[in-house]
Amino acid sequence: MQNEIINIINALFSGADERNWEKVKSTFADEVLLDYSVLSGNPATLLTPDVIITAWKALLPGFDQTKHQPENFAVKQNNDKATVHYFAKADHFLGDDEWTVEANYDTGLIKTTDGWKVNSHKISNVKQSGNVNLPAKAMEIVKSKK
Repeated sequence: MQNEIINIINALFSGADERNWEKVKSTFADEVLLDYSVLSGNPATLLTPDVIITAWKALLPGFDQTKHQPENFAVKQNNDKATVHYFAKADHFLGDDEWTVEANYDTGLIKTTDGWKVNSHKISNVKQSGNVNLPAKAMEIVKSKK
């Protein structure tokens, strides 16, 4: 069971790196409590997968490449609910520039008839290095392609 849960988290990140939005969507429950407040300053919000993916599409395709590397999974399962605490490093590349985010994640999942689905996703203890202005540049690149 733990492997199934970890595979969903890995699919979430690999789908984002591949820009495979259907793969990303397949990992989410109908609603997800997304908490990136440590990065954005916005409070945790209950969102649909489509809203989350729309936001990610406004940023990630502006990079030449991204590479998310989740590891050190600690899975706690209670019947049809699970929480996973883990560390992830995310490298974002644009030309010769790089922006790296290292953080802890707490991801909640629920067991559905379609398997395990992410219903909460929180990032904390963020450490950034490299060009921290790169996300703004990536968003401008996405906007210019529309």
